[in-house]
Amino acid sequence: MKLVNTLRLGAPLAALPTVTQAAPAGSGPILNAVTWMRDTLMGEVASGVAVVAVAVVGFLMLTGRLNWRYGATVILGCFILFGATTIVGGIQAAAG
Repeated sequence: MKLVNTLRLGAPLAALPTVTQAAPAGSGPILNAVTWMRDTLMGEVASGVAVVAVAVVGFLMLTGRLNWRYGATVILGCFILFGATTIVGGIQAAAG
């Protein structure tokens, strides 16, 4: 429950280094590992997995083996995952 409250307050996001903030001393290896993880999860590997997931879910929906609402949720989740930077940019542009 405490983790949920912390996420609601946005405290973890404030701790992440941004373009205007300098990374703390000694955080180079950690920052490199997190950057590698982000690039791996949002790169070609994730795109390939998402394409396969959408294809399988679409096939299961068309054959009647999967509920359409659940299938639409999976497909919408892929769009939100890969469009997160665009969505955040749009929100920031609207707020600023």
